[in-house]
Amino acid sequence: MLVKISSYYRLHKIPILLLVASLLFYYTFAYYLDRTDFPKLITLAAALFFLCYKLIQFEKWNFKLLLTAGILFRLVFLFVIPILSQDFHRFIWDGELVLQGINPYLQTPNTIIKEGTILIENSAQMYASMGEISAKNFSNYPPLNQLLFAFAALFSGKSAIGGIVTMRLIIILADIGIVYFGRKLLLKLNLSSHLLFWYFLNPLVIIELTGNLHFEGVMLFFFIWSMYLLSQKKYILAAPILAFSIAIKLVPLIFLPLFLRHLGVKKAIQFYAIIGVTILALLLPFYSSEFINNYTTTIGLWFSNFEFNASIYNIVKKIAELNGSKNWETIRAFGKISPYITISVVLLFSFLKSNKTITSLFTSMLWVLTIYYFISTTVHPWYIISLVVLSLFTRFRYAILWSAAVFLSYWTYSNPNFTEHLGILTIEYTLILGYILYEILRLNKQKLLFSKNKTVN
Repeated sequence: MLVKISSYYRLHKIPILLLVASLLFYYTFAYYLDRTDFPKLITLAAALFFLCYKLIQFEKWNFKLLLTAGILFRLVFLFVIPILSQDFHRFIWDGELVLQGINPYLQTPNTIIKEGTILIENSAQMYASMGEISAKNFSNYPPLNQLLFAFAALFSGKSAIGGIVTMRLIIILADIGIVYFGRKLLLKLNLSSHLLFWYFLNPLVIIELTGNLHFEGVMLFFFIWSMYLLSQKKYILAAPILAFSIAIKLVPLIFLPLFLRHLGVKKAIQFYAIIGVTILALLLPFYSSEFINNYTTTIGLWFSNFEFNASIYNIVKKIAELNGSKNWETIRAFGKISPYITISVVLLFSFLKSNKTITSLFTSMLWVLTIYYFISTTVHPWYIISLVVLSLFTRFRYAILWSAAVFLSYWTYSNPNFTEHLGILTIEYTLILGYILYEILRLNKQKLLFSKNKTVN
């Protein structure tokens, strides 16, 4: 046995050392980082991306080693309180309400605390920690997400650590599920299965999902499962699974029109009907006359009130400032226009592209979501994770670069007023736009930009 271990170490010495170094950096990130320490944060992130690249470079055909590495990196965060996001407090808060049979969409935390009629364990600490914006708004998390919050709340004690560990285990299992179905789908499309590790070993994915408890990974698990079923021509089974994805995060809603030409009108109508019925069934326990108004109002805030790490919007805002407009006027005006731009983009990709193959469908999804983020006023780092997954099934890799560059946006947390640095954001988006242009020119030169050949190296 010792001889085998020694032989394995000699054969994989460098990757094992890279793995150990990564574990140490992740441990430092999890336990010894203050989010206001931007130099340390960006240095750790850069080091982890370099180690990720080298690990995949050395061992891209060693599926078991890379899978083990990804799981170990996630387990480092298992018992630590999230450091880059306080959203988990609201997750557990909503979960506690659901456990008590109370609709989380009908009352804000501010109202509950003020009236004092609902008893939530450790409510004062959660309320104080969730942040002013979360406390004054209705919940915007879809119904299946609420059920997962309730499950986590079952194990949440006074310190909330039980709920945190439960959510982490759900997210880790979802990531493993993405690897399982993603590998099947890549092989089905004649693509290299090692591409999955640009997701599974990606520091942004590990830090923002497992570390900071964002549920994009759970959404993407159902999404990739659905797309795999679709590749198997099982669109009736794919529909409810896609509905589950939407019921975790609303992002896949933007892709629905793209399925029309992929499936054809008759199948698409059945597909949409099953999705609609499934979502309605999940919404039914939460439905009330106030629900729709509260939920749509809260979702609307993302278009007209919040701003973070924006690109085109920041340019528009700067021009508006030079012409004497106030920030709130700009964001509200921009927020009214951007949904129409998004709808137009979705329709263009739905009717001007055939989307017949799964690869072309993924490519359309990638561009639709990319353009949507470019015109959004709020682009949190974990949003980019969806682009990373979509890109693995296409010829484009700019999303991987973006997943590294987006850490620059965390400079905002290093100052007490949470003011963004436009120079830093300019660096981020110059890198991304420059690489997108490079990829378009490279693929066009190779006559692969619109090629139907599905093989990607």
